[in-house]
Amino acid sequence: MEFSRTLTASDGARLAYRLWRPARSRGLLILLHGLASNATRWSEFVATTSLRENWDILRPDLRGQGASVHRGRMGMDVWCDDLAAIVNAEPHETVVVVGHCFGANIALEFGRRRPKAAAGLVLIEPIFAEALRGGLGHAARWRGVLAPVVSIVRGLNALGLYRRRLKPLDLEALDRETRAAIAAGNSQVLLERYASPWDDLACIPLGVYLQALLALVAGIGDLSDVAAPTLTLLSSGGAYGDPAVVERRLAELPHGEIVVIDAEHWIPMERPVEMRRAIEAWLDRHPGQ
Repeated sequence: MEFSRTLTASDGARLAYRLWRPARSRGLLILLHGLASNATRWSEFVATTSLRENWDILRPDLRGQGASVHRGRMGMDVWCDDLAAIVNAEPHETVVVVGHCFGANIALEFGRRRPKAAAGLVLIEPIFAEALRGGLGHAARWRGVLAPVVSIVRGLNALGLYRRRLKPLDLEALDRETRAAIAAGNSQVLLERYASPWDDLACIPLGVYLQALLALVAGIGDLSDVAAPTLTLLSSGGAYGDPAVVERRLAELPHGEIVVIDAEHWIPMERPVEMRRAIEAWLDRHPGQ
């Protein structure tokens, strides 16, 4: 059975999440979505995975996104603290954190900063600043401008100047429609629906979006101190990052395993079955988790 829950963080921010709870639990599996996304990114996974038989499965709306609306300061330290608070609120002996894209970066940082908190990490298309290309590569070069812009936007938000309504986003439905369009021969629909900053900004506060971009281009530190075993799922397309640089960074992980899936970047939408089976098989091979 799945429940809707909320947690109030130490600074008063309201964090929303959904929790699937089976009759008997092997541990807690936490699913983190990406930028301009929400917990519906994982609706299809939760509905179809065999892990629902013996894992508690928790999928939060990250601070600032989905039902966890917040317009204050945020960054990797805040998102990792939020994740720690959720883990403390739903205590389990075994915790595995799964993240897609920006969520994978948060999972990695959580593993670095709190090495005893997670028994395993699953990283789906993590983003490394030094590997960025395309639009995100341009954002990295403008990093020095982003910080003052964020301050201005946050100041306006504090004065009550912000959008009162954000576009709702059901990623399970969008994924289904996009796969149908691709099957019908519309090969451009992937980039039109998943790589548009303007579509992203329709469903996320501007200040949150900019602070997440700032966190992405700030990069990830040394990974050699990530103690947990790690599975990384990479797309063959490498839409946002140079694959050679990404694999070089991932080689820093002491207990890392990489699986490459035929996709552009949006593995949960493009290859949901392959993703699900890879995660299930990896967890089955690590009985200590």
